[in-house]
Amino acid sequence: MRDHTTIFRDPVAKRRTSAHVCRATGYSGGMNAPPSRLAELGAGPGAPDTGLLTVASVPASHVYVRHIAAERPDGVVRLPDPDPDSPQRSTEQRWWPPVMLDPHWIETHDFDVFHVQFGFDAWTPNDLRQIVDAVHARGRAFVYTAHDLRNPHHDTRDLHDAQLAVLMERADAVVTLTPGAADEIASRWGVTPIVLPHPHVVDVETMARHASTEASAGSSGGSAPFRVGLHVKSLRASMDPLAILPALVEAVRLLPDAVLQVNGHCDVLQPDGARYDAALSSFLRDAHERGELELRVHDFLSDADLWRYLASLDASVLPYRFGTHSGWLEACLDLGTAVVAPTCGYYADQGPVHSYVLDENRFEPASLIDAVHAAYDVGPQPALTVEERRGQRATVAAAHRTLYRSLT
Repeated sequence: MRDHTTIFRDPVAKRRTSAHVCRATGYSGGMNAPPSRLAELGAGPGAPDTGLLTVASVPASHVYVRHIAAERPDGVVRLPDPDPDSPQRSTEQRWWPPVMLDPHWIETHDFDVFHVQFGFDAWTPNDLRQIVDAVHARGRAFVYTAHDLRNPHHDTRDLHDAQLAVLMERADAVVTLTPGAADEIASRWGVTPIVLPHPHVVDVETMARHASTEASAGSSGGSAPFRVGLHVKSLRASMDPLAILPALVEAVRLLPDAVLQVNGHCDVLQPDGARYDAALSSFLRDAHERGELELRVHDFLSDADLWRYLASLDASVLPYRFGTHSGWLEACLDLGTAVVAPTCGYYADQGPVHSYVLDENRFEPASLIDAVHAAYDVGPQPALTVEERRGQRATVAAAHRTLYRSLT
């Protein structure tokens, strides 16, 4: 029995748990939130404000942080990210390295709550200890949201584990995104986290346009090949696309009227790239020449281009051998793209996925083939609606406001 201090009822939880059955590993969808505690805490989306709360959020301009904020003023004000090149200026474009993660900044700026989300990759555990101590020396509360229990950018887990030990043990409150992650946190550190779901990633205007386009396309008839996408991006440490590609090629080959599209960044797939991976590039180019996949190499996509890319897919395959949660998965839910996700991490807790077996110790090719075929058999996945995501966002924003007020 889970015993997490969960102060919300996720408005989209029912949708999250009702969509997909994966033939590879059984049902893999959804969050089942315990009953809401918003009423007993005296807060909710319409709760009256009792004064402004200033939050130093690290970062503030990232899409996750923007979308846990209420759409209308609710009494919570997050300070803008200082520009790393000129800390006296604020920025909405570049927040890393985060200027706020500095005892001097903490000592010289006014805020009510200091809330770390991510961005501390290069900080030592002692650095983080000094930061938390500086917050407490000001008489302010320190909140940590645990997005990653295994850093997807680190080859080994040692540094991140040491960083987490400081944050988990010294924070006044810990938030995480899924019940599975909360269980792990409770087991490893004896901390009871608050579970609040990941909000929408795609902006609601784009979601609404996409829903309208899909409705028009559905009424006009016709069909396109079932398009399976794998994006290797810049091949961060958690990814192992070369391990799964032979099985993925086979999975798509066995389906009638299906296409495998593989995208990747120039820095990984071009010989002059800073992170060039010759083995991966060679496999992909040879498979492209044989007609087994469509290879598309490009620089980083803008948000608008990324949403168009995801919306063009019927299924997106996540090639992670370790990880915890995924914003990419949430964007797929926003756009109605099915997700084929590994069993590492807590992706199936986030929403409906087709699971296959992949982690740091094993990969089962047959499970990937089954998962892709399950996505094909189920057919188009309805996107979460704008109304559902807005309702969820309002509830998550209210839960954060309630948490902040309880600490001040």
